[in-house]
Amino acid sequence: MTEAKIAKLERVDLREVWKHEAYGFTRWLEDNIDVLNDATDLSLVNVEREKSAGSFSADLVAEDASGDKVIIENQIGKSDHDHLGKVITYLTALDAHAAVWIVADPRPEHVAAIGWLNASTRSAKFYLLKVEAVRIGQSPPAPLLTLIADPSAETEEVARAKDQFAERYDTRQRWWSLLVARPDAKLHAHITPGRYSWIGTSSGIRGLNLNYAVTQDECGAELYIDRGNGAEAENKAIFDQLAAHKADIDKAFGGELSWERLEGKRACRIKASVPGGYRSPEDEWPSIQSALVSAMTRLEAALRPYLKTLKLGQ
Repeated sequence: MTEAKIAKLERVDLREVWKHEAYGFTRWLEDNIDVLNDATDLSLVNVEREKSAGSFSADLVAEDASGDKVIIENQIGKSDHDHLGKVITYLTALDAHAAVWIVADPRPEHVAAIGWLNASTRSAKFYLLKVEAVRIGQSPPAPLLTLIADPSAETEEVARAKDQFAERYDTRQRWWSLLVARPDAKLHAHITPGRYSWIGTSSGIRGLNLNYAVTQDECGAELYIDRGNGAEAENKAIFDQLAAHKADIDKAFGGELSWERLEGKRACRIKASVPGGYRSPEDEWPSIQSALVSAMTRLEAALRPYLKTLKLGQ
């Protein structure tokens, strides 16, 4: 049995196939958009060429299966910053849902940039494809589009996570803004509201801070003891001095505090917990924060006499 002859796949210079980017490749792609659809998860129709975007013109504008606009920018050459800028400009100017950038030679930094855009936003999708021309033997050249970067499930999940973190930060900043504005929160009235899970002020002793902390479902007022690098032994000694008066401090506070020596860690804390956090319904925030500020006021008053008698290192 005679073996079948296997031909060699050869690459062809793109300029031999399309001598002009706009009049050659772009016009060909307009008439053969199915080639792009096959290389991506897109289903593009109603393709228009040279669509105006302010003083610029997008190479192609199409519609996807949902009827949203998709801009296509072609570059028969090495990817560059100018074309990346055009991709973003056309996308925003035409209020498009997705952008496709087709290049002959994608640079690694531009591949990374498209990946970053997909991971950083959910308002638009970005595709980067490499275009080549190939043939077998004496056959006519054929286009080969290879997907280099796209809004994969992984990047979309990263984008969703970033959205969740941003929303969490905004909620916490609103929580702290309301708390420090309270007339009864005098100890922390000078604090600029942040976006993180805690805010604090000095107790008057270096490394001993009166902190508020908040999570989704709980908040707390605490004395956080951390005198800095290499101070683990000193932190524990300060905690132990205060813990020697635990019963009296708890009584002055009006309830049992959480005494956390945090073995194996540098810092220690003495904490009063309050149910409810920044995920609680906002109409419940005032009552939660009222209890929280009360806990801080009572904690500071209960600790004050014993902080004055601490034996501190240098």
